[in-house]
Amino acid sequence: MHSPSIPAGDRPAGNIRGTRSPAVGRDGMIATSQSLASAAGLRVLMDGGTAVDAAVTAAGVLAVVEPSMNGPGGDLFAIVFDGRTGTLTGLDSCGASGAACTPELFARRGLREMPLGGPLPVTVPGVVEGWHQLLTKFGTRSLGDCLAPAIRYAADGFPVQELAAAEWHAAAPRLAEDAAAARTFLPDGRAPRHGERFANPRLARTLDAVATGGRDAFYRGAIAEAIVADLAARDGLLTLDDFAAHEAAWVDPIRSTYRGVEIAEMPPSTQGFVALEMLNLLEGFDIAGMGHLSADHLHVTTEAKRLAFADRAAYLADRRRVPAARLAQLISKPYAETRRGDIDMRRSSAFAPAGDFAGRDLGDTIYLTVADRHGTVVSFIQSIFASFGAGIVAGDTGVTLHNRGCGFTFEESHPNQVAPRQRPLHTLVPAMLLKDGRPWVSFGVMGGDNQAQAHAQVVCNLVDFGMHIQQAGEAARMRHQGTTLALESGIAPDVRDELSRRGHEVIDGRGAMGGFQGIMLDHAAGVMLGGSDVRKDGLAIGF
Repeated sequence: MHSPSIPAGDRPAGNIRGTRSPAVGRDGMIATSQSLASAAGLRVLMDGGTAVDAAVTAAGVLAVVEPSMNGPGGDLFAIVFDGRTGTLTGLDSCGASGAACTPELFARRGLREMPLGGPLPVTVPGVVEGWHQLLTKFGTRSLGDCLAPAIRYAADGFPVQELAAAEWHAAAPRLAEDAAAARTFLPDGRAPRHGERFANPRLARTLDAVATGGRDAFYRGAIAEAIVADLAARDGLLTLDDFAAHEAAWVDPIRSTYRGVEIAEMPPSTQGFVALEMLNLLEGFDIAGMGHLSADHLHVTTEAKRLAFADRAAYLADRRRVPAARLAQLISKPYAETRRGDIDMRRSSAFAPAGDFAGRDLGDTIYLTVADRHGTVVSFIQSIFASFGAGIVAGDTGVTLHNRGCGFTFEESHPNQVAPRQRPLHTLVPAMLLKDGRPWVSFGVMGGDNQAQAHAQVVCNLVDFGMHIQQAGEAARMRHQGTTLALESGIAPDVRDELSRRGHEVIDGRGAMGGFQGIMLDHAAGVMLGGSDVRKDGLAIGF
């Protein structure tokens, strides 16, 4: 049995599972993957803004300072608990494919799967509409006010953080293939180094236009025209009508429970049901009795993932193509009970379900969460999918376009088959845990396919192993992808050997686990605890 997951060094706190203490606060808390974004959001909270005001402000900054992961050319999802009304709602602002996006078109072009980069996997970006909808429903500040810090960083420059610099450097060869991307992100012909100052004046002008003209400036004005013209020159598919047709949707989160704790996730087209299905499967096992990061613990988690991802591959698609009855079945306790019998604790399953983008999506996403003094809590995620999205920047806009259309399949009659004005299978999943109808933990783990399986691991860390918010996110994780089981260094050698003996193809999990951010709320004490993953450049901070 192996408990310590990340060496704590010489810290005197007696915490063998972590390297950092949780942030503490009473009147507000924010956790993001970049300290500049956390600082911008914290200032909004301290000046009396809502959690949604702070979330959009931080998201705008992240769109500038972490460009490999996100930007206005991507998609957005959020779960919001309104502290004034006690209601929980979700925002789905993922964009659809163009009206010209048909299976026949791709067949004529001789394609057997969606390309990773270039114009074809670009769907309509949903981020700006998402910002607008969140502020309209829950905010007290204008979009212009919230974007002011982002515009300043884009225009005047910001110091590049360490991990962001490493990701930027790794993507440099891909960026160099596109003239606009190279002109924007490779000053002097290279990626900026850690601590160097980088500016994106083209993006500053775009964000300033959005700040002045609102969401219509992006979807119906000069920005849409510039993006569509750039895509047309590349033989892309999106039109001005496709941009004008985009609308975010307010949806009801889907819910289940794990040992009495309520879990809220986003419905399709996100993979939220996959996390709920995994946890329903795991609930039938004595996870705490197995011991944290034991071979049994990691084996059963992997096997639950295999089963849930088989259902993901079969059923996940645009929400309009996933019947409500099917979704209800997938997240039901009786269904998990019937599927649990397929887990053999002695050996790994012989199959590896298709559709998990092995080698195609390493999880280039940002996640943030905010809580305010009024009890409002936001769980928020935005992404451009792959590193620097489709690898193209639209003309002089400074906007990197995402490649979310890679989520489509070409399989005939599959609910996720590529089609006109359809949303692709989506990996983005914000989450929230509730007790007695109130938020207990708001959290997310960026990282593509990793997200749903990481959600399950974090919930087990919190519920089964009693970890606090920082421990739960720091603890070593596993990630099953394709035929491999990636394990982090905090998992003991004897555990690795036993997992190999059971038939798992164990590989090094370094850099494959995404990044966690979370807030834990103690309503009785009036205290908030914040956690920020040491795997990222981020910061949790409260006041």
